Amino acid sequence: MAAKKGKEVITFKADPSLAKAMRGIPNRSEFIRNAVLAAMENVCPLCLGTGILSADQRRHWEDFAENHTVEQCRECNGMHIVCTAAGNAAH
Repeated sequence: MAAKKGKEVITFKADPSLAKAMRGIPNRSEFIRNAVLAAMENVCPLCLGTGILSADQRRHWEDFAENHTVEQCRECNGMHIVCTAAGNAAH
């Protein structure tokens, strides 16, 4: 069966427990596409989801961090970046 023009088939291996859990999902391809898109919306813009910064990325972050801190929001408890440069009172 030929793939639709403009579409690329991507496969992955699933362990037996994941495969079993997905058996009842009527359209697994759509489910997986939606899950991947949702995950990508929440990827760190620096490490792109790897959890690791390269030496160059780390250097850029250290320069940026000279005038910024990572703080916990008092309202939602989410972590966010705050500019600490002189004259910046906004959080």
